Formats: sequence, structure tokens, C-alpha cells
Amino acid sequence: MEFNRVCMIGLGYIGLPTAAVLASRKVHVIGVDINQKAVDTINRGEIHIVEPELDILVQATVKEGYLRATTAPEKADVFIMAVPTPFKGDNHEPNLDYIESATRSLATVLEKGNLVILESTSPVGATEKMAKWLAEERPDLTFPQQVGEESDIRIAHCPERVLPGHVIRELVENDRIIGGMTPQCTEVATELYKIFVKGDCIATNSRTAEMSKLTENASRDVSIAFANELSILCDKMGIDVWELISLANRHPRVNILQPACGVGGHCIAVDPWFIVNAFPNEAQLMKTAREINDGKPLFVISKVKEAIKAIKNPKIACLGLAFKPDIDDLRESPALEITKMLSDNTNFNILAVEPNIKELPEVLKNRKNVEFSTLDDALDVADVVVVLVKHKEFISIETDKISKKTVIDTTGVVK
Repeated sequence: MEFNRVCMIGLGYIGLPTAAVLASRKVHVIGVDINQKAVDTINRGEIHIVEPELDILVQATVKEGYLRATTAPEKADVFIMAVPTPFKGDNHEPNLDYIESATRSLATVLEKGNLVILESTSPVGATEKMAKWLAEERPDLTFPQQVGEESDIRIAHCPERVLPGHVIRELVENDRIIGGMTPQCTEVATELYKIFVKGDCIATNSRTAEMSKLTENASRDVSIAFANELSILCDKMGIDVWELISLANRHPRVNILQPACGVGGHCIAVDPWFIVNAFPNEAQLMKTAREINDGKPLFVISKVKEAIKAIKNPKIACLGLAFKPDIDDLRESPALEITKMLSDNTNFNILAVEPNIKELPEVLKNRKNVEFSTLDDALDVADVVVVLVKHKEFISIETDKISKKTVIDTTGVVK
């Protein structure tokens, strides 16, 4: 199969870097996003997210004519979908509305011989549902789940496995799990990824590929839950958890992760619930890990309230709003949730510090007791300093600026 033209649906933290990397390999890429502002930004050769090296790649590929953004799908050889899969309601049920909407929109331009790849992290069976939605829209074409291996359209699942802040490098270097709905689908999808992937492209089926991504993040979530639970126990015993972990990790077969204020992001904080939702009676360990990590922000808030109970109208500096260090991604961020919950008390004056964004996020904008502050200004006036994210700017905080402050450090950055 020739890959002259790729349509990337979704130009967020995964879609745009993938589009840019493909375009840098001289493949013509049409990026599709419902956000007109993002589309206009990309077509100027600029980016609307923070990711190292991405700005250079987008600028070059737009200038060379290999990358272009628009708001509606166009005809192509390959369609790659990287849209959100949030929860539906409060019971952690997967919401596939974005995938369904994107699927039905691309169906209008689908042609015999096309390849459709779902990259969105999804519950097991989502790729099959995508094929079903396409078949409903295009009864004139045949699809893998209708007729087996020989079909007009090839369909596969290939989950992204990159770390924010290192996306461009990891898109190229990391191994990829490629699960087609048939062996033929897998083979064709593998040919596409080999255009830019230096790691191994490992073949499987779509259901196993979907479960692989969920399993990877559920495993990490369980490991983080152990560290977070350990930090709470150490707090009660007056033990420095970071020193303890450092000592325990000197054992040749022990590798305890670092605790934090919770777990955030579009993957680890979400994916395990897809398994738990499908198998609530069996996935007990994963459920408990999710509850521990989701509960860590409440522990942090209890420590803050204990520290300021004797202070009237306290000034609380919240250092960090992103879900991990040195990025602007606020999705499922426990740091943002802690800041928001503290600001619910109108007697608290919150100084929100996030060096990777330019203004307060929407959830904090209309709160009169929240101020978007620089680090220096916040440290000057705060009664309590809460370190929520290990941004590089916070690692270099001078000791004399916080020596007389009450500091609650959830990251181990303050020594």
C-alpha cells in the first residue's frame, strides 16, 4: 500500500506530534480538529500546546507544504484517530462519543483500499465498534468484522505510548503494538508505522493491543499507589519518605516509585477504570490502587488545613497546576484539583503558580480568592507553600526564601 496522504483526526498532545513526525518524512498530512483556533495556529506554523521540539517540526513541515490543518476530514490513504476518551458521568464509564463522532465524520470521505487506525486509548472492543459505525455509514463498502480478512477497508488499533515532554523522541524510538482486526490489517498498519518508528513494530490483534495499553498504565498506577500509600504512612510515623525509598531501593530487586500529590494525565488516571468498569468484581487490586491515588489530594488538603488552622485569611501558594513536571497539560491534574478544592473556602487566598501556562485555567478564572502569581511574588507573601509539581523552576528555590515558611512538599523537591 502507498501512503501518500494521511488524515490525522485530532491535533492534541498525541495527534499533532504524530502528524508532524509523519510530515517530516515527506508524507502529506491533513490534520483535522474541531478547534478553529488550533487549526489557524498550526497553519501559521505555530503550536497551541507545550512540547519540546514540536514547534520546530511544525514550522518546518507547514512551510514545506507537508502539513496542513483543517476542521473536516478529507480524502486520504490513511486515517489516524487520536481523540479523547473521557468518562461518562461519575461512575467511570468510558465515553466513546468523540470516537463515534470522528468515525462517522470520516466515513463520508472513505474510499476502497483505505486504512483506518484508532490510536485513542480505549476500552477493549472499541476498534470493533469503530468498524461497526463505519459500516453503518458506508454500506457500499466492506469491513473486516463483516467478511473476515478480505475487505475494502483495513482497520487497526495502535495505542500511543509516549511520555509528555519527550513525545517527539519517543514517537520514533519506542516500540509500537499494532493490532489489526485481521492479519492483513496488521500488516498494512505496520508498513505505515515503519515510515517513522525505529523501535520494533509488534503484531497482535486489536483487542490485545487495546488491553496492552490499559495494562501498562494499570501496572504503573498500582506501583504509584504503593508509593503514595507509603508517603501517608511515613507522615504518620515522622519518617522522611524520600529517604526511606532511597534506602529501600538499594535492594537489588526493589524499585519503589516516587510519591506525589496524586496521579493525573489522560492515561494513568483514566485507563485502569476502563478495566474496573468492565470487570468490577475481578479487578480488585486495580480498583484499590485507583482509590488510593484519587484519595491522595484529600490527604494533601488535610495537611494544608492543619498548617493554617491558626491563621486568619491565610495566603496559600500552590506551586504547580500541571499533572507532571515541565509541561502545560492540565488533564486530570491532581495539583489543579487540590488548588480548586482549597479555593472553595473563600477565607483562603490562593496564589496559583504555573510557569508553563499564561493564564489561570477556566476552573479557577472566576474565583475572586485565586490569583495567578509568579513564583517570587507567591513566595514573598505566602503563609504556607504547597509544592504540588516538580517543575524545574521549583527545584532551584533558594532556601532563604522558604526557611521561615510552612512548607508542604508533595514532591521531595525541598531539602
